[in-house]
Amino acid sequence: MSQHQHQTVDSIDSVGVVGAGTMGSGIAQVAATHGYDVIVRDIEQEYVENGFETIENSLGRLGDRDSLPDGEDTETIRNRIKGTTELDDLADCDLVVEAALEDLDVKRDVFADLDDIVGDEAVLATNTSTISITSIASATERPERVVGLHFMNPVPIMEGVEVVVGEKTTDEITELAHEFAEALEKTTWESDDKPGFVTNRILMPWINEGIRAYDEGVATKDDIDAGMELGTNVPMGPLTLADHIGLDICLHASETLHEELGDRYQPAYLLKRKVEAGELGKKTGKGFYEYE
Repeated sequence: MSQHQHQTVDSIDSVGVVGAGTMGSGIAQVAATHGYDVIVRDIEQEYVENGFETIENSLGRLGDRDSLPDGEDTETIRNRIKGTTELDDLADCDLVVEAALEDLDVKRDVFADLDDIVGDEAVLATNTSTISITSIASATERPERVVGLHFMNPVPIMEGVEVVVGEKTTDEITELAHEFAEALEKTTWESDDKPGFVTNRILMPWINEGIRAYDEGVATKDDIDAGMELGTNVPMGPLTLADHIGLDICLHASETLHEELGDRYQPAYLLKRKVEAGELGKKTGKGFYEYE
């Protein structure tokens, strides 16, 4: 495709996803649900299989609720997704979304490899929630074709996608990222490549302040969450939300923001203590609350 031909979302048929965890499997599912052929890659076959199990469970629930698009059934959607442990299998993908660990070195390695593997016209996107798109993109020879596509958890349910524009990302690729998210029936907002982008930059201090208020005896856990839910109309208060996100993930995001943006992003002491104690929220059965 020559420089003057404008690349649109119509040029995307196959989507690669790197990482079959919560976010990767969700992104794969949503892309397949909207007609794309998807290849999911993770480093171990076991992780790939876990990802497919997550997808099948989620599709089953959506199917039971008649929440799939018209004319789509769970089996057809499932059959559009292939799993692999080989990054090379993503060679023919038109768009690859990386949803690997929130670690700059890991992401840079993945992007350097993808840059060698995929075609020149392919777009490379990252689902990072806090790491600089520009830093990730600089591991490639195509930083102008690298963009942030930050999906929200759980991906099949949450409507929003944050499109993050790196230093070198072209307007055309930014537009393509918005169009792709919209093709998945998502609604987008756009952020410059500044730490935490829009969502986590504002969310993490909110969560940490909720934790501090609890730790300092301002109110009970329930009353802090009720005060925010009933007082500001958010669906979950900060302590419940932190448990759902995972306290380790909240701590990691807060530490990244603290490094970049200074003291007002300092993680709450009690958040660190809970993570050290292995109480990470819903996924471990205990965080600020207990879960069955």
